Amino acid sequence: MIYRITFSCDEGDQNFRRVFEADPDATFLDLHKAILESVKYADDQITSFFMCNDRWEKEQEVTLVEMGSSFEYDNMTMEQTRLSDLLEEQGQRLIYIFDPMFERYFFGSLREIKAGTMTGVKCVESTGRPPKQLQSEDNMQAILGKDGKGDLDVDDLFGDSELDMDELDMDGFQDLSFDDGSMF
Repeated sequence: MIYRITFSCDEGDQNFRRVFEADPDATFLDLHKAILESVKYADDQITSFFMCNDRWEKEQEVTLVEMGSSFEYDNMTMEQTRLSDLLEEQGQRLIYIFDPMFERYFFGSLREIKAGTMTGVKCVESTGRPPKQLQSEDNMQAILGKDGKGDLDVDDLFGDSELDMDELDMDGFQDLSFDDGSMF
């Protein structure tokens, strides 16, 4: 069998698309390397794949390096996970996070499972220019502002920074005592 996987992106060149053909026994690391080569990105980011449901909500993560696993999903690494371990049916969705700082990604889909054999992963179609791999300093400056602090006001996020003890609801706290050492 041969998997035909298509990736696109919703930023930059709207014609951007990469199509890969892959051996189902190839790893997610093989796919990762093929993607980077096809878009000419440096291999210096902690990228991830996520399997997604029909609403593009993230489910199982496949990481470049081993990380702590969540209680809901197993810890899977690109090097140890074959494509066929997670890609099982035509139409399955996945995303490839190429800029982890700003969580920018390519949308992917297993478009076709066809007869045949091959080894590894190959880019068979390359259309359009990919977005820049990382946000530039200019983009960061626009986000953070000239003073480097950004436009966010902590009070806007968390409310008034002054604590009024009269507003504190003491229900449930009256039994707590730190004097007897029972907390630790």
